Amino acid sequence: MRQRFALSACGTYNRRLRMMTQTKSVLRDLGVRSGRGGITVKSSKELDRMQEAGRVTGEVLRVLRESIAPGMTTREMDAIAEREIRARGAVPAFKGYRGFPATLCISLNEEIVHGIPGERRIQVGDVVGMDLGAIVDGLYGDSAVTVAVGDVSEGIRAQMETGRAALFAGIAQARAGNRVGDVSHAVEQEILRRGQYGIVREYVGHGIGTQLHEEPSVPNFGPGGHGPLLRPGMAIAIEPMVNFGGDGTTVLDDDWTVVTVDGSVSVHYEHTVIITEGAPIITTKVD
Repeated sequence: MRQRFALSACGTYNRRLRMMTQTKSVLRDLGVRSGRGGITVKSSKELDRMQEAGRVTGEVLRVLRESIAPGMTTREMDAIAEREIRARGAVPAFKGYRGFPATLCISLNEEIVHGIPGERRIQVGDVVGMDLGAIVDGLYGDSAVTVAVGDVSEGIRAQMETGRAALFAGIAQARAGNRVGDVSHAVEQEILRRGQYGIVREYVGHGIGTQLHEEPSVPNFGPGGHGPLLRPGMAIAIEPMVNFGGDGTTVLDDDWTVVTVDGSVSVHYEHTVIITEGAPIITTKVD
């Protein structure tokens, strides 16, 4: 689940909070000032539980990818998500979080993130983003994937591949000794080299652990070499979001669903990553 950039801990994505994204906050979070403050290094036991929470999250997302079909309602997809999480002995991370009413964030076509499940039926040609989290013994996993239902244009397929590639470009930089800005810069450059897409700036990745949203913010843009230093035992959720058109966003009247201003399709990919002495561990990757 994506964090609002200017907020310290996600917030309730409502209209009163949308004006809080200010230049000063952006520069701060991009690392113009250094800061360990609030960034937690997890114990080995906590990291073990994070890997289990990530495994559950990844497995359930795989079930959802295999289950989605034209004619299903988004509420039916949510019911599958909750059933599968609980069947694995875990707890849905999103349900009730800051008032969110469901287990699954499901966002179709021009919806970017935080779509609320309901009676809308999935149709052939829809581009569906699914964002999911699970809790195991107080530790969190968080992941997102976008799927196409039936045939979509080559342009949309390329956009989806751009989102996936950007995610893994960011993960490759999530190493001890690098800085958050190195992750952000890698995500941005991968997107820019693949086309003229809009990179959403108001919603970003985040730290994760005993809370769904922790410090630091992990933008999908910005200069390398800046931001908090990454250390073994830290964990972050990296989640590029790529619009087919511009980068403008707005929030619907439900105070949750974020959509593109220009109505263009958006895609969203996310993994939870643990920083180690060597290669990063992707807790939510199961295939």
